[in-house]
Amino acid sequence: MTTKRKPWRKNLYENSDYEDNYTDPSFLKDLKTNLHVRFFTLGEAIQVGPTTVLWPSFIITIIGYLCCHGRNLNLHCILEDSKTLLAVFLFGYLFAPVLHTLTYAISTDTIFSMTFFVMVLNLIFCDYGLSVAMVSKAISLNAAIFGSICLASRLPTSYHAFVLLVESAVFFVLYPIVIREYWRPYFLIPIFVACCIALSFVSLNVLCVYAALIVFINFICPYLFVRQQRHKYNIHGPWDEAIVEETNDDNIDGNL
Repeated sequence: MTTKRKPWRKNLYENSDYEDNYTDPSFLKDLKTNLHVRFFTLGEAIQVGPTTVLWPSFIITIIGYLCCHGRNLNLHCILEDSKTLLAVFLFGYLFAPVLHTLTYAISTDTIFSMTFFVMVLNLIFCDYGLSVAMVSKAISLNAAIFGSICLASRLPTSYHAFVLLVESAVFFVLYPIVIREYWRPYFLIPIFVACCIALSFVSLNVLCVYAALIVFINFICPYLFVRQQRHKYNIHGPWDEAIVEETNDDNIDGNL
């Protein structure tokens, strides 16, 4: 006759009728998995902080600095540029709390409107490699920095504002120098793709406007320029053409 065993309990001294390696099915009934685990979305996973933006930008800036100077790089040049870099970082970090609260009292809609107009001003007066009267590097740079200061007041901390100002200096001061040396037309393709991907997370309407402007400026405008050249009409002959000379002190003394 088989003796009925006592029900298994989670007490070692009460389970003498069971083998030492016996595991009852009820042993894991209270097991809970992923109780306090938070699952992140793709947007949250790729979101980065200010430090993760600052350090890659710093490394890329050093690489660009070495590429621009090349063999002309020497110890004296490194020391002088290091002083400038240290001064920019030090004063930028000290004045970041002030710049962070400089336009805090202004409404957000006004900040965004001002930023939009000054960035358009930056695009208008930017140096695109043409020697025309409307090109002004000072106006273009000041407009870009002013727009960055406006946006800095909408960031959560002064450290975020400091990183934004550093990135503005990199993109609006150092980036044009590197581009002027190493620009190739096919660089436009990866830049265009990256901007489209970034704008797709912001607004589909803005993405469509940006893509249309890029196509219009880089393809339609050159096509219209080439087509309109046939209407150009210059005349030349044996007559004397009027030449306007600039008046300066040397010309005045020579004429006298």
